[in-house]
Amino acid sequence: MGVKSGNAFDMQIFSRLMSFAKRYRLYFFIASSSTIFLALFSVISPYILINTVDDYILSKDKVGLLNYSLLMLGILIIEVLLQFVFIYFANWVGQHIIRDIRAKIFRHILQFKMSYFDTNSVGRLVTRVVSDIETIAAFFSNGVFTILSDLLKMFAVTIVMLFLNWRLALITLAILPILVYATKLFQVAIKETFQQVRNQVANLNGFVQERVTGMKIVQLFNREGIEYDNFKEINDKHKKAHVKTIWYYSLFFPIAEILSSIGIGLIVWFGGGQVVQNSGISVGMIMGFIQYAQMLFRPLRQIADKFNQLQMGIVAGERVFKVIDTDSSIAKNGTIVAENLKGHINFKDVRFSYIKNEEVLKGISLYVKSGQTVAIVGATGAGKSTIINLINRFYEIDSGTISIDNVSVDDYTLESLRNEVAIVLQDVFLFSDSILNNITLKDENITLKEVENAAKQIGIHDFIMTLPGGYNYNVKERGAMLSSGQRQLIAFLRAYVSKPSILILDEATSSVDNNAEQMIQYATETITKDRTSIIIAHRLATIKQADKIIVMDNGIIVEEGSHQELLEKENGYYKNLYDKQFSLEVAS
Repeated sequence: MGVKSGNAFDMQIFSRLMSFAKRYRLYFFIASSSTIFLALFSVISPYILINTVDDYILSKDKVGLLNYSLLMLGILIIEVLLQFVFIYFANWVGQHIIRDIRAKIFRHILQFKMSYFDTNSVGRLVTRVVSDIETIAAFFSNGVFTILSDLLKMFAVTIVMLFLNWRLALITLAILPILVYATKLFQVAIKETFQQVRNQVANLNGFVQERVTGMKIVQLFNREGIEYDNFKEINDKHKKAHVKTIWYYSLFFPIAEILSSIGIGLIVWFGGGQVVQNSGISVGMIMGFIQYAQMLFRPLRQIADKFNQLQMGIVAGERVFKVIDTDSSIAKNGTIVAENLKGHINFKDVRFSYIKNEEVLKGISLYVKSGQTVAIVGATGAGKSTIINLINRFYEIDSGTISIDNVSVDDYTLESLRNEVAIVLQDVFLFSDSILNNITLKDENITLKEVENAAKQIGIHDFIMTLPGGYNYNVKERGAMLSSGQRQLIAFLRAYVSKPSILILDEATSSVDNNAEQMIQYATETITKDRTSIIIAHRLATIKQADKIIVMDNGIIVEEGSHQELLEKENGYYKNLYDKQFSLEVAS
C-alpha cells in the first residue's frame, strides 16, 4: 500500500484516511456544507460591485449606493460567520480523527512482540505517533476541506463569469490551462521532497533520542565531539531536504503570480477596448471580472499549497498505516484464564531463535515443580534470559512446548498469563512518576495500605520513608533520582504487590552495593517463599539455597542439580565456574 515515488496522489491512502471521518459524519457535513455556502456567497460581492459601479456610482445615486454598500456589508458578515464555522469544524474533525488514529497506532504498538522493538528505532516510532499524525491533522483542516472550498469557489466563479460575459470569461480562463499544468508539475516534484523530509525527520528524532538516552556513555567515553559531528551531518541532510521543498515553492509561486497578473492584464486590455468602443462591456463589468479573476487564480495557487498539505498527509498516513498494518503481535488464541496457578513449569524440547536459522535454545527440556526455587546459571549468551522471556510469551518459540500446570502457555489468555508471572529485571525501568505509581502502575485495585504492608514485609518501607514525600516521591525519568540498588528494591516491591504465582528474578543483584544487596537478599527470600521462582544470577553465592540449579552453555542444559550435588561433580561446569568466581572474590 505504499505511495510510489513520482505519483502525485495515492487514492488508497486517501480513502483510508477519510474512512476515519465516518464516526463524525454530522460535523464533517457541517464543515462541508459551510464550504458550499462560502463558495456561493463569495461570488455575490463582485456581482453587486458591478451593479453598484454601473447603476449608482456613475449615475451618482447616493441612496442606491448606500443600500448596495449595506448589502455588501451584510454579505461580508455572513461570509465571516461561514468562515468561522468552516475553520472551527474542519479543525474539530481533524483533531478528533488524529486522536482516534493515534490511539489506534499506540494500542497496536502495545501489542507488538519484543522482537519488533529489537529491530526498530524508538525515535522513528515516536515520529510516527507524534509528528506524522500531526501532519495528518493538517491533511483534514488545511487539506481536504480547504481544497473542497477552493474548487467549489472556482466552479461558481467560472459559471457566473460565463453568464455575465462569455468573451471576458474565455480570456480569463485562457490562462487557466497553463496554471493548471504548472500546478501539476509542482505537485509531482514536491511529492518526492516531502518523502525525503519525513525520512530525515525520523532519522533526526531517532538520533537525538538515542544520544540523549545514552548521554552517560557519550560523556564517559569522551565522544561529545564525534557525536556532535554526526549530529551536524544528519541535521544538514534534514536542512537540505527542506531547502529542496523551498526551491520548488520559490519557482512555482512567482510563476503563478505572473500568470495571474497576465490574466488580469488581458481583462483590462480587452475590456477597456470594448468600453472605449461602447461594445456592451461596462467599467463595472471590468472591475467585477478583475475580482472574479483574482478569486479564480488565488484559490488555484492555494490549492497547490493545500494539495501539498494533502500530500504530506498522504505520506504521513502511509507511514502510520505501515506501522498499523505490521503483523508483529503475539497470537491471542488462548481461551483459558490463568488464575491462582500452582506454578508447575514444563519446557519440552523447546527451540528458539531471534534470527532465523540461528538457534539460541537448542531443544531445551526442564521441569520446575510448584513452589520450587530454581536458579539458572551460565556464561553470557548461554540462553538464560531467553528462557524467562518465553514463559510469559514475550517471544514465540520455533518448536516444542512450554506448559504451566499442564496447560500450554498458548492456551492461556495472554493478559491473564502475564498477570500471573512477575519479572524483576537487571535493568529496572521506572517512569517519571511517584514511587507509589511506579509500584502499582496505577492499578486502582492496589491500595497504598497494601503497598506499605508489602514494603514492610520485604524490609524496604523504612528506606522509602527516608525519601522526601515517601511513597509520593517523584523518581524522575527512568528513576534517575534513585541509585541502582534502590531501583531494584522498588522493582521487587512492584513484583511482590502483584501477587504473582510465578516469580522471575533476572540478575537482580548484579550491580548493587553490599548494603543494597543485603536488603535485596532479604527481599528475595521473602517473596520467593512458597512461590515458584526462577532466579538468573552471575554471582553464584546468591543461589546456594536454590532447590535446583540449571547450568546452561551455548543454548543447551549441561548440568542440573542442587548446589552441593553440582560441586561434587569432578571437573563439572558449575564447579569450575564456582571455583573460579570464589578465587576471584578471595583475591579481591
